[in-house]
Amino acid sequence: MKKDKHIDAMLVEAYQAGDQKAIASLVKRWHFEFCKKAYFMVKDAAASKDIAQESWQTIMDKLHTLEKPSSFKSWALRIVYNKSLDVLRQQSKDRKQETKIETIQVAVDDDYKEDTALKKALLKAIQQLPMHQQIIVRLFYTEDYSLKEISDLLNISVGTAKSRLFHAREKLKLILKDNNYEN
Repeated sequence: MKKDKHIDAMLVEAYQAGDQKAIASLVKRWHFEFCKKAYFMVKDAAASKDIAQESWQTIMDKLHTLEKPSSFKSWALRIVYNKSLDVLRQQSKDRKQETKIETIQVAVDDDYKEDTALKKALLKAIQQLPMHQQIIVRLFYTEDYSLKEISDLLNISVGTAKSRLFHAREKLKLILKDNNYEN
């Protein structure tokens, strides 16, 4: 491990000194790992390749600011992680927009079922939750992420993810009860 850090440190220092070939060596060493990390988070091969590419662009732009070259791995993986979160946020925003469009389409349809009304009430109730609970509910129920995957994705413990999900469910029950949507 120290040997790897030493190699990374030498390549970073060479790049910072103006050796453009050093970045090619870093890419060879880390690109596949970046793609894997991004894929783990977004579960989309094409998006993970794009994330890795964008991460390299950021790395090349900011590498001169890295004060401790031996910390390249953690620094670069944090960039990949942040880019992955940006993609997940955008996907969530896109799905929210699609949900709004679907809700509008349902409202136009006069003979929708009680089931649809309950779904609308549930979506509205979810929007009333604190953001950290909304994210957990959406990742767990909509995206089918496990609690372990959610904890890794959000950089929280599994226990915290469980707790947030539990409290979100309890709050949803209260909101739905207050709006007369009981079973």
